[in-house]
Amino acid sequence: MEDEADHLVDLPPSLAAAVAAACGAVSHNLNGQRLGRKGRVTRERILAAAIDLIETSEETVTLARVAKRASLGMTSVYNYFTDMTELLLAVLDPVMATAEDDYLCTVRERWSDADLYEHCYRFVRAYHGFWSRHSRLLHMRNALADQQDARMMAHRIRSSRPIIALLVQQMSDEEVGLGPHTSMATMVMIGIERSVTLVTDRELRKLVGMWPELSEDRYLVPGARLMEFAISDARG
Repeated sequence: MEDEADHLVDLPPSLAAAVAAACGAVSHNLNGQRLGRKGRVTRERILAAAIDLIETSEETVTLARVAKRASLGMTSVYNYFTDMTELLLAVLDPVMATAEDDYLCTVRERWSDADLYEHCYRFVRAYHGFWSRHSRLLHMRNALADQQDARMMAHRIRSSRPIIALLVQQMSDEEVGLGPHTSMATMVMIGIERSVTLVTDRELRKLVGMWPELSEDRYLVPGARLMEFAISDARG
């Protein structure tokens, strides 16, 4: 008999734990049936299969291909997800839960003026690392958001808010709202996300002929400098 966690062993430990936690928080399937151990494991298998398909395959991701990767019938998948966007959102939840350890933790302590650039670069590098690990999933989300998918647009906004809030705290002690520091932090993160999006987009790199050996620092260093100048100016 398969161990109930076998389907999660190929995931990084932090992501496997986040998937298990996310599935454990769901009490019922779409038919209103309460989830027992078997139902929770089935949902975990679907998410693990979707993550594997997204991160390791060049195939178009569909519910049918996810079901095949999970060795499940389509009926089992439809018990939990009505469409591909809903499944992607369910995958994004545990992935974003790892953001705290991957990059948000680098912004929580007050950065000293003397080492401001080093802290900014560390954050941008960590943010880039997160995007590199989950590039196809995050590019799929942004592509759907750019196509005016309301659910993906909302997710994109929600995922950026913790970073913006922490940058505002680095700039001053003001609460996140509509003040000038919030506007500046938002603009900084838009610029950094766009540059990281470019660097981690393998298809775009091929299309525009970017050299595979091109250093990410060509884009990450200016992003860190931009962040440094914005925080320094706000503090000054």
